[in-house]
Amino acid sequence: MTENQRISIAVLSRKQDDVEIVNQSLRDAGHPVHCYWVKQNQLFDRVLAERRLELILLNCDDYQDTIRQVCKQRDGFQPEVPVLAVDAKTDEATMADAMSQGACDLVSLANRKRLQAVVTRELRAFRVERALNVTLQSATTYRKQLHDYMEGSNSAIAYVQEGIVTRVNRAWLQMFSIGSKDEIVGMPLMDAFEPESQAAVKGAIIATTRKKWQPDERLQAKSRLGGPDAKPVEVEFQLAEFEDGPHVQVRIAPPEKKAEEPTKLVHDALQRDPTTLFFHRAQFLERMVKRMAKKPASGLHLLAYIKPDSFSDVIDKTGIIASEDVLGLFAEEVRKRLHPRDLAGRFEGTALLALLERGSERDAEGWGKQLARHVAKHRFAAGQRELNLTCTVGICPVSDVFENLDELISAAKAAHRSGKDAGGNQAALNTAVDEDTKLKRHDQIWVKRIKAALIERRFRLAHLPIAGLRSDNGAMYDMLIRMLDEQGKTLLPSEFLPAAERNNLMKTLDRWMITASIEHCKTQHADRVFVRLSSHSLQDGTLADWIAEELKRNKVEPAKLCVQTAEQDAARYIKPARSLVSRLRKAGVDFALEHFGVDGRRLQILDILKPSYIKVDGELMHALTTDMDLQAKVASLVAKATELNIETIAERVENANTMAVLFQLGFHYMQGHYVHEPEVVLQEPVSVATTSLEAIAGR
Repeated sequence: MTENQRISIAVLSRKQDDVEIVNQSLRDAGHPVHCYWVKQNQLFDRVLAERRLELILLNCDDYQDTIRQVCKQRDGFQPEVPVLAVDAKTDEATMADAMSQGACDLVSLANRKRLQAVVTRELRAFRVERALNVTLQSATTYRKQLHDYMEGSNSAIAYVQEGIVTRVNRAWLQMFSIGSKDEIVGMPLMDAFEPESQAAVKGAIIATTRKKWQPDERLQAKSRLGGPDAKPVEVEFQLAEFEDGPHVQVRIAPPEKKAEEPTKLVHDALQRDPTTLFFHRAQFLERMVKRMAKKPASGLHLLAYIKPDSFSDVIDKTGIIASEDVLGLFAEEVRKRLHPRDLAGRFEGTALLALLERGSERDAEGWGKQLARHVAKHRFAAGQRELNLTCTVGICPVSDVFENLDELISAAKAAHRSGKDAGGNQAALNTAVDEDTKLKRHDQIWVKRIKAALIERRFRLAHLPIAGLRSDNGAMYDMLIRMLDEQGKTLLPSEFLPAAERNNLMKTLDRWMITASIEHCKTQHADRVFVRLSSHSLQDGTLADWIAEELKRNKVEPAKLCVQTAEQDAARYIKPARSLVSRLRKAGVDFALEHFGVDGRRLQILDILKPSYIKVDGELMHALTTDMDLQAKVASLVAKATELNIETIAERVENANTMAVLFQLGFHYMQGHYVHEPEVVLQEPVSVATTSLEAIAGR
């Protein structure tokens, strides 16, 4: 090791004196050193993420974490960096114990000569190993790059380091009409992309640098070439190692040219309304019936009746002809908010109908609220002037309660009317059917089936993995419930939970879920499981003690269990929620708020309940990739949570673009179909308490 090689060392200790001792000892030995003082594990995460360390010194006597915990934290960022333990006691037994926990050696600050010798030895070994790894990785990377250039020379390729372009190929220059490499090298990569895509591109680069981006994954982004209305390009990212450190290869494949037959184009055009570009009424209804005949793989169908408020005022201000242009612009904003599996059409006058596919009624209501808020903030161009516009969304779940299409559409329209009567500019769920006799008959059937399934042990446990964005997080799962019908066919929660909620069966189902999840922890060695509680269980004063007894009976660590409840329910029942959370926390059980963030005014609930996690509502994820205002809102939410030491989980992540933005915004975790599809994990039946079964059977 030569004199001019700077040594970066993290010193983990509550005492600053330790930093000075290490610094002076190594400088006395002729080693230029820079020490980063780490007083607590939260600061250690930041140092690991931002600094390229060569050694970690841990004072075992004066730091909050053990050697094993420090090594685990290090492994999420820089697993190759050696950990050197420091202890006043340095006999053979203590050294062996330290090394068995992951330390490379054990030294005492009192024996400075040995400290200098051990540090010199470990640094030399570390640098030799790193040089070898870089050489091997560089050889592999260069071979891959050569192949890429030979086989894909028509793709635009740039190399980026810390957001700055360092290399480009000829295809990149041609794509962006750049005269020479000198004009682009040294410039920010973001200059090549529209503002709405920049968060996703930045996040993808961060993910690639942290080795969290799959080489075959593609990002949809809008380049500056062609302006905001240009079609998105597909961007690939790959990590590369050069002499001056890691770079990210950014590759834009040339768009595929698909020739459309003129007759097909004409046929498609005739099926759509020329103003909104949605399907005509007849075409929409025909497709809607076909779509509803097949139940979603998860969740349920809901019908949304969407209509601008007071559109007659728009006609008065702009005239009839120009008002159609405004309606077209309104329809375009609705289109941007629709999910890929949604279906929309122009129904009557200015009213639009959309068949939504969502996880629950709450998700659809959240979508409607987001749409109403977005439209209210948007400025609509009308000739030489701009107009403000609001809309009201009526939503009704599709169910067997409705005997025909007319009844379903009327229910959605009635929900819209109730929202309009309440002042407009909002989303309203249809609740008029709650007292309907048909719904009661419908519920009676489901109540019998649910009770029979409980007694016959036909409920099953499924899980959805939660993936770490900042580091590997171990085995974490969101637990889900499934029900088998009389023929053994799987029924989704959207089919039976609404009836269970209306008929006071949720406390029993929640306890089944908790018991099954605890058993899953015991048999499958899960590190943490998230189990949701209904509003009924939130008000159950006996639940906390029961959970503690179940954990004790199964000999499962309480920290493995995290109960979660919806933000809306917690806010509505804040006193019992606070009491339950307090008692669970004393028992060692964590708490999370899910479906968080739709109502941005509820940040104070974080101070009241102090959850360990918040799950940001999945309905925000779809628009998050392109809505810069929403990105700013979610970023402030994540910042507030981080300030309170609350970890953030993104719900319902379904594509790479969303994941990339989450990296940029600083999320800790994500879950959704992009991570993994829900999977049944408990085939063997789990029974709830006998008293619970007797209680439901006797109702």
